[in-house]
Amino acid sequence: MKDIKNILLNENSTIKDALQTIKNGAMKIALVVEDKKLLGTVTDGDIREGLLNGLELCNSIKDIYNSNPIVSYEDESNQEIIDKLLNKKIQQVPILNYKDEVIGIEEIDELIKPHLKSNKVVLMVGGLGTRLRPLTEDIPKPMLKVGDKPILETIVLNFRKYGFINIVMCVNYKSHIIEDYFGDGSKFDVNIEYIYEDDRMGTAGALSLLQKKPNETFFVMNGDLLTNINFEHLLNHHIKNSSFATMCLRRYEYDIPYGVVDIDGDSKIKSIKEKPKYSYFLNAGIYLVEPEVLDYIPKSEFFDMPSLFEIMLNKGKICSSYTIKEYWLDIGRLSDYEKANHEYSNFFN
Repeated sequence: MKDIKNILLNENSTIKDALQTIKNGAMKIALVVEDKKLLGTVTDGDIREGLLNGLELCNSIKDIYNSNPIVSYEDESNQEIIDKLLNKKIQQVPILNYKDEVIGIEEIDELIKPHLKSNKVVLMVGGLGTRLRPLTEDIPKPMLKVGDKPILETIVLNFRKYGFINIVMCVNYKSHIIEDYFGDGSKFDVNIEYIYEDDRMGTAGALSLLQKKPNETFFVMNGDLLTNINFEHLLNHHIKNSSFATMCLRRYEYDIPYGVVDIDGDSKIKSIKEKPKYSYFLNAGIYLVEPEVLDYIPKSEFFDMPSLFEIMLNKGKICSSYTIKEYWLDIGRLSDYEKANHEYSNFFN
């Protein structure tokens, strides 16, 4: 519950006072009180409507504040408050005590914020990005801007959205640019540490450089992917299937604009398919693995995740797949980068 001392007004406050209070309180709302009792609320919308109806900044808020606001009481559970906010389609609700005195305010963003999780997230961000030259001549590919921020920032914020805040970045090419931008991660509300690859070691090989073996399931992800996948659902899927490792997949379909003819060894036609559609599952570059996976990775060698999965399968380990149905794009070519910038606003806030 948030403190309300910076968002209080009285009935004689002006519209200008309300604007300043809402700005200073950074909650998009102000509370109108008298002797600790809640008289009503004022929002940006109330002020806009009043000004459009001819009121001026010097006018009192008496004619614009909501005198019958939705409220909750201190003995209501978080879920009851969340349900009320969602049902009424409002962002904040004042909290009253048994004397009907206002004692705080709850915001839905805070109430539904995911619980923080300790699982590590290892991001592979050391690639050269040669296929995106000349864009990557002076900057690592994960730092190219898509929308209004670097690709890597979108990845970090998506993990944070689902409560995963412990991030390891495997860096190489122009690593100082990434470090200067993200630092220890505090300005993004995450914890970031760095692993330095002197030589390119592949998506699995770089894991051998982890200073300390994780003690629970952890993520591995390429740093040039744009996706809004639900990482919490992915973790739940991995656990539900008792997986040793999970690989995210993306369905890829393509049409052949010709008739496809199948023949046998004697040149005899067996069948003809007119303009068939083929469908495959592609490796999406996102993985969930158990700590014991590290035991199968050779030290100081180039080693990719597909090779690691082959070893685990040969060892009889349970390897699961998770098909991504949300937005996903591998930004490997200039055309992909252009597509990402064109589509970004449709899928990311």
